Amino acid sequence: MTATPIKKAPLGAGQRLAIDIGPIAIFFLVNFLTPGLDMVKLIAGTAAFMIASIAAMIYSLVRAGRISPMLWLTGTLVLVFGGLTLYFHNKDFIQIKPTVIYAMLSAILVFGLVTGRPLLSLFLEAAYPGLTETGWRKLTINWAIFFAFLAVLNEVVRHEFSYTFWLGFKLWGVIPLTLIFAFANVPMLMKHGFSVNNEPPIPPQE
Repeated sequence: MTATPIKKAPLGAGQRLAIDIGPIAIFFLVNFLTPGLDMVKLIAGTAAFMIASIAAMIYSLVRAGRISPMLWLTGTLVLVFGGLTLYFHNKDFIQIKPTVIYAMLSAILVFGLVTGRPLLSLFLEAAYPGLTETGWRKLTINWAIFFAFLAVLNEVVRHEFSYTFWLGFKLWGVIPLTLIFAFANVPMLMKHGFSVNNEPPIPPQE
């Protein structure tokens, strides 16, 4: 007799937020609290970022029984670029990681639009009942453009400003911009079947 596998409940909003924001928040926190030169801060923050990303993936696997595609993508790139940062003692690797993630997401969404595949819903981990096909298409176009914008913006900031400024930009610039952009899409979504009682679609932070 074969035992029936126990279906695990999906992660709650608070748990998803902790998984999405936790690793990057730890990265910022360790960077700001570590004394010494910028390189020391960089190494400490990057190491903490990698450990926190692994912990988030393990937590998701244990609690939800799976690791989302977005978490796989961001976690893998954190380990790759974080490892390069630690090995070469070069901040360029961890700074370029967001550019790579944003560019990949934008390209994936454009590919989904061209091939007619709902790839945005895969990364957002939500179905949003009631949202029409037109609504999903418009939302996908908006996020593809926004991710491309963030990729360019990250490159400008990392090249033109200091590492410390870049850290502040990531914390006080990108995260608020992403939240504002997500909520700015709500009026359009409501015209295409989205209910205000649902959470607005916000992708995880890299």
